[in-house]
Amino acid sequence: MPKLTIRNTRLEDIDALVRLQREVYPDIAAWHRDRVVHQIELFPEGQLVAFYGDQLVGCASSLVILWDEWADEHTWDQITAAGTFDTHNPAGYTLYGAEVFVSPRLRGKRVGHALYEARRRVCKALNLRRIIACGRLPGYHLLAHEMTVELYARKVLWGDLTDPVLSFQLREEFRYCGIMKNYIADDHESQGNASLIAWINPDYDTSRPTALQLARTAAQEVPT
Repeated sequence: MPKLTIRNTRLEDIDALVRLQREVYPDIAAWHRDRVVHQIELFPEGQLVAFYGDQLVGCASSLVILWDEWADEHTWDQITAAGTFDTHNPAGYTLYGAEVFVSPRLRGKRVGHALYEARRRVCKALNLRRIIACGRLPGYHLLAHEMTVELYARKVLWGDLTDPVLSFQLREEFRYCGIMKNYIADDHESQGNASLIAWINPDYDTSRPTALQLARTAAQEVPT
């Protein structure tokens, strides 16, 4: 039986990662190799891949932000700088989940849970306050003619409906915080909408800086 493992993304993973992204999102443009290289260079701790045996079967990409700068309406392109992660800010306290995807062939193997758990470990290890993400609502297009996206999300919260993404995120102990409209304009299944979700780090220590802030301070103090 192959073993499921999670580790940080390496340069040699990129081609397989991009192929998997095209498979998962055939109607959404996949990342270019140089973009993933840049993500790894900016924030290697936040880039994760899942392997089932020797096969890359999932990915979770993150950056750190000052949430106050983005708490109002924003799009995926804006908050991730079109996927370059140039908005990554080591002074921030929020781990922002930019992307998660899993091979359709491995659904039901808890790959998504393993990636979310690994992301929580990153948040704790860096002493960040929280994880925030905007999740797709791929079931909404089936009911968009019957209800608003806000009502759709509430019905998922109440247990009247099941959404492939939001229902999973609720099981992962994320809090639903509202709807971000026009988040990914060409996401037709979600009608451009996304659910704003948050997980609060129970181990966050307000008395000390984050690991990234400490590293930045140490780098500034090194004589040149």
